[in-house]
Amino acid sequence: MAISLRRSSDSGSFGLDIDGRFLAAAQVRDGRLTSVASADLPAGVLADGEVIDRSALTAALKDFAAANKLPRRVRLGVSNQQIVVRVLDMPRIDDPAERDAALRFQASEAIAMPLDEAVLDHQIAGYSNGDAGERMQVVVVAARRSMIDEYLEAIKDAGLKAEGIDLDAFALVRMLARSADGALDAPALDAAAAEPGQSARVFCHLGGVSNLAIALGSSCFFCRTLATRFDDDEAGARLADEIRMSIDYYMAQPAALPVGDVVISGAGAHDDALIGDVGTRLGLPVVASSPLGALDATAVADDDDPHRYTVAAGLALGAAA
Repeated sequence: MAISLRRSSDSGSFGLDIDGRFLAAAQVRDGRLTSVASADLPAGVLADGEVIDRSALTAALKDFAAANKLPRRVRLGVSNQQIVVRVLDMPRIDDPAERDAALRFQASEAIAMPLDEAVLDHQIAGYSNGDAGERMQVVVVAARRSMIDEYLEAIKDAGLKAEGIDLDAFALVRMLARSADGALDAPALDAAAAEPGQSARVFCHLGGVSNLAIALGSSCFFCRTLATRFDDDEAGARLADEIRMSIDYYMAQPAALPVGDVVISGAGAHDDALIGDVGTRLGLPVVASSPLGALDATAVADDDDPHRYTVAAGLALGAAA
């Protein structure tokens, strides 16, 4: 199965977030979060976002689906070091077959992974005009096939069907890069096309598996899995170093815009001291996110943590619109 970066027309699917510490599912319809569920995941099932004990994951998913009456079809999120995301800047090609061939050729040079061992997908993030004519910025994703298969087998054995696979980082941007009226912010394309003062934003989701994404509006141009545990000693210093390194890497890409701020989500968003420490070290505004963006979150019980559902809701948004 190819990684799907595109939306389907089905509005009944659930986003399923297999975080390293818990399972979370969310359904979104008409701008409302209509159903949520979560359960703790036993230790040792995942490590750094990769399946370690598939039978234990299958059992946990089967119990979770039965207890919460989940539909069979789910949209799965993944995040680990077996995923590579690159932005390719290339001449605009409108013919799909020609574009796919050109992208595969460029991806083979830009991605340090044998493409015959990977699943590959892409989406066009934007277009720009320059001295060399019209160009396009294309986000290319490659994921190790064996890693994807471990997830798909666990999902299948639990009686579920993965109707699509998305990156947690893309779901995060989709969830949080939304204006107050619920509409997606318009993406900036490049420095030349940007409005004065327009900037990129870092989204940093701190959970069992921590993700970082850098986006222009609603278009993600860089993402990676973070090594730092947000609740370890000296986490602020290490997180700031990882975020700074990620910004430096992003700024080396074509058409990069300066980063204006950092938004923290996930379980780590509860730690005000951590957020303040990271902001001081980066010299950038660092704030905690509204965990569910502009969605109506009345489906989340008062004694539940809405930060558990940020990624799951973002996955559901990928299928619901």
